[in-house]
Amino acid sequence: MESFFHSLKAELIRGRVFCSATELRYALAGYINNYDNRTRLHSGIGYHPPYRI
Repeated sequence: MESFFHSLKAELIRGRVFCSATELRYALAGYINNYDNRTRLHSGIGYHPPYRI
């Protein structure tokens, strides 16, 4: 779980200013749904992306 939050901060949050809470929510949803869970390989499941399991 810690690696998820590190990646989220490094790739989405740091250095970016969100104009509203809604904008932040959409950015987080896009990161979680489209990037992290679709392309990132996970060691706990044999270095496969979660959608393939």
